Amino acid sequence: MNSSHPPAALDDSPAARRREQRGWYVYDWANSAFYTTVITVFLGPYLISVATTAACAKDFPTTPADVCARDFDKLVTADLGFVSVLGADIRPAAIWGLATTVAVLLQIVFLPIAGALADHTGRKRELLGGFAFAGSLAVMGLYFLDGDRYMLGLVLFVLANLAYGCSVVVYDSFLPQISTAQERDRVSAQGWAIGYIGGGVLLALNLALYLNHEALGLSTGESVRISLMSSGLWWAAFTVIPLLRLRNRPVPAHETTALGSVGGSFRQLGRTLSELRRYPLTLLFLVAYLIYNDGVQTVIGHSAAFASQALKLDTTIQIVTILMVQFVAFFGALLLGRLARVFGTKRTVLGSLVVWTAIVIVALFVQEQQVLQFMLMALVIAIVLGGTQALSRSLFSQVIPKGREAEYFSLLQISDKGSAFIGNLTITLALTLTNSYRIAIVSLVVFFVIGFVLLALTNLPKAIRAAGNEVPERI
Repeated sequence: MNSSHPPAALDDSPAARRREQRGWYVYDWANSAFYTTVITVFLGPYLISVATTAACAKDFPTTPADVCARDFDKLVTADLGFVSVLGADIRPAAIWGLATTVAVLLQIVFLPIAGALADHTGRKRELLGGFAFAGSLAVMGLYFLDGDRYMLGLVLFVLANLAYGCSVVVYDSFLPQISTAQERDRVSAQGWAIGYIGGGVLLALNLALYLNHEALGLSTGESVRISLMSSGLWWAAFTVIPLLRLRNRPVPAHETTALGSVGGSFRQLGRTLSELRRYPLTLLFLVAYLIYNDGVQTVIGHSAAFASQALKLDTTIQIVTILMVQFVAFFGALLLGRLARVFGTKRTVLGSLVVWTAIVIVALFVQEQQVLQFMLMALVIAIVLGGTQALSRSLFSQVIPKGREAEYFSLLQISDKGSAFIGNLTITLALTLTNSYRIAIVSLVVFFVIGFVLLALTNLPKAIRAAGNEVPERI
C-alpha cells in the first residue's frame, strides 16, 4: 500500500501529536552525536594525523613513524610533504578543510533534491530512516581509518555529512506537521535542547575513554576510532525510536514509480524556487537568518582558535568548555523557548542577537590565560546558542506553505551551508589586516547588526498569512 494514501484520516488529537513530538525529539538526540563527537572534536585532528602519516611514509620511507609525528614540519621541503587527492597534491594540514568544503558543496546540490523528494513522495519517515542509517554506517566505517588510509576517512566523512544534512532537512520538515502554530516554539526548542544533551552525554563518555586510554590498554588512535564508531552506533540505535513514532502525511496524487517520483521532485523543486518570489517576506526572513546565523556559526567555529591564539588557553580548558556548553545549551534552549511564549518569538530572537553582539565586543577585552573570563563568555554563548537557532527554525516553519515543508527547509539548510564561507572570509581578512584574533572576532558584529535590522523589518504576521498559515497569539 502506498503510504501517501492512508486508508483513514490521521489522528491529529493532542495525545497523538505529543506521541509524535516525543519521537521527533529523539532524532535530535541521535544525530547530535555525529556533530559533537565526529565533527567538533575527534575527526579533524585525527584525519590530519593519518594524512601526515601517509605523506611521511611516501616522502621519508626510512623515517620511524614517531619521528615523523614529532618532526614532520621540520622534515618537509617545498617539494615534499604532500598527499594525493584525485591527482592533486594537498598538504596534510589542509585535508580536513578539503573534506568539509567538498561536503558542503555536495549538500548545496543534494539537499534541495532530498527535500523535493520528501514532499513529492510523502515518504518522509522512510527517507529519514534511509538517510540516517546510511550516514551512521559511514561513520561506523571510520573505525577502519588507520595507518595511511586518509582517502577512506575523507570519503566516509563526505558521505556521512551529506546523509546527515539530508536527514535534517526531512526531520525539520516534520515540525509544522506534528505541532500547531501555538506549539511550534516549544516543540522546536525542546528538540534542540534534547539534542545538546544527547551529543553531550556521548561526548563526555568518549572524552573519558580518550583521556584514560592508556589505563585501558588502548593506543591514542584506537581510542579515537572507537569514539568515532560509537557515534555511528548511537545515531543508528536512537533513530529507531522516531521511525516508530512519526507518521507520513497524505500528498496529492502523483506518479508512483521511482523514476516518476524523482523526476517529479526536480519539477517541483523548480516550481518552489520560482514561486519563492511570491513570498517576499519569507525570502527576507531567509536572508536575515542567513546573515545572523553565519555570525553564530563563525563564532562557534573559531572559538577554539580564539581560546588558544588570543587567550593562550590549553586544550584541557577547551575540552571542559565544550562539555559545559553542551549541557548549559540544553537549559538555554528551554529558557528562550519560555521567553518566546511570554514576549513573542521575534522579540526573543532579536534580544538574543543583542546578546551575541555584546559577546563579540566583550571578546576584545577578555584577558590572556583568564580561564574564568573565558568560561563566563562561553556560558553566555551556551544560553543563547540553541535558543537562537531553535526559535529561528520555528519562525521559518510559520512562513512556508503547507505541503512544501521539506523543500523550503532544504533552502534554509543550503542557505546556511552556502553562506558559511562569508564569516570565515571575514575572519581571514581581519586576521590578515590586523594579525589579531580579538579584532577578527569583533568584526563579526556586522553579521548580528545587519541580521537584527532585517529581522526587525520582517512583518511576520503578514508573512504567515501570505503562506496560508495561522498566525499564533504571540509571534
